[in-house]
Amino acid sequence: GSNGIPKNVQTLGSAATGLPGATDVAAMFKGIPQKGLFLGSPFAPVPMIMYIDLQCPICQNFETTVTPTLVSKYIRPGKVRLKIEPWAFIGPDSTRGQKAMFAAAAQNKAFDFAQVLYDNQGTENTGWLSDSMVYQIAASVNGLNVPKLLADRSSSSVRSQADAVAAAALANKVSGTPTVFVGKNGTKPQLVGSNGAAPDQAQVVTAIDTALVG
Repeated sequence: GSNGIPKNVQTLGSAATGLPGATDVAAMFKGIPQKGLFLGSPFAPVPMIMYIDLQCPICQNFETTVTPTLVSKYIRPGKVRLKIEPWAFIGPDSTRGQKAMFAAAAQNKAFDFAQVLYDNQGTENTGWLSDSMVYQIAASVNGLNVPKLLADRSSSSVRSQADAVAAAALANKVSGTPTVFVGKNGTKPQLVGSNGAAPDQAQVVTAIDTALVG
């Protein structure tokens, strides 16, 4: 069709035949609990919240260089549970990616979808994140029901979630992405680093380690 999605849509995603990096993404998240926009054990002592924009190049750098370490060191062992807040503030590609990630979250595949996207991210505000690209990313995630994801992007649930993230970003004074909050169960997560500046790995690790012993 004119939107770039093939007429014979692949029903289930497969990393083996997917975009570059898809098999590595599948391996990184394999066996880790995913529930909607949460990654990790619900019994983890440290909650972490991260606001992202899916076409943000700084987020791409964080997700491809820092997140794999956080997953292996803290999330997989059950120490940290990550909640992702997909925000759309850069442009139309941001909104298109946000809707698709919410749709992937409905199948508990949000993190796989986002990571494959980041491994294949284009230049912001160039229209790179087209319907065709969304389809290719979805088709690269093991077990993802691709037609369902494409349909769910326009659901009322997705619209409500987008509004909720925008409201949360405003309430928490989020002014850029990635913005990270870390805490411990029973307390309000605190901003890591300074507002408007992406934290580095050392800052996030220090915040998590402090919460774990606090």
